[in-house]
Amino acid sequence: MSEKIKHVGDADFDREVLQSSEPVLVDFWAEWCGPCKMIAPALEELAGTYEGRAKIVKVNVDHNRASAMKYHVRSIPMLLLFKGGQIHSQQIGAVGKAQLAQLIDKAL
Repeated sequence: MSEKIKHVGDADFDREVLQSSEPVLVDFWAEWCGPCKMIAPALEELAGTYEGRAKIVKVNVDHNRASAMKYHVRSIPMLLLFKGGQIHSQQIGAVGKAQLAQLIDKAL
């Protein structure tokens, strides 16, 4: 696991995501999800690329059901980009690093 990607749960979601001064890309995932594992290396790289400008956090849907329900996560991976405490954009399903970077770039 990278130290650049923080694992966030129901208890600290508001503080880490909604109250963040920088855009936050939230990866709703689960350990058993193959496509989630496929995009993990791209997220690791992007966390380094955008360090200091945007954050990437992971929310395990099996352990944090309240957050998953609040944001209507029905399929994973589901990525939500938050800016100023609001959903700015979303991506459902595994996509490449370039598409993930575009999500972040649009919020910067």
